[in-house]
Amino acid sequence: MEYVFNESNFASEVLASPIPVLVDFFATWCGPCRMLAPTVEEIAREYEGRVKVGKVDVDVSPAIAQMLEIESIPTLILFKDGKPAGKVVGYVPKEKITEMF
Repeated sequence: MEYVFNESNFASEVLASPIPVLVDFFATWCGPCRMLAPTVEEIAREYEGRVKVGKVDVDVSPAIAQMLEIESIPTLILFKDGKPAGKVVGYVPKEKITEMF
């Protein structure tokens, strides 16, 4: 299951999560983001219960993107214990993403 994170739930769903959280920073107009989406959905299914997977639309929640200094999309950040623990930028293969776990 993929979650949708925004400015109202980011702190409770991501920063306070007891399990690692993979956040996909994207925009609806971003071609590479759309190309990466099926991979992120596959990871969400495979790691369900062990890693929470969700998305932040940088156009809808610009404050989160600014706080985390997201400069290009897609960007995926793995949060552990409320802190960034890994980051990949751009369209990357699934293995590059799951290496962060």
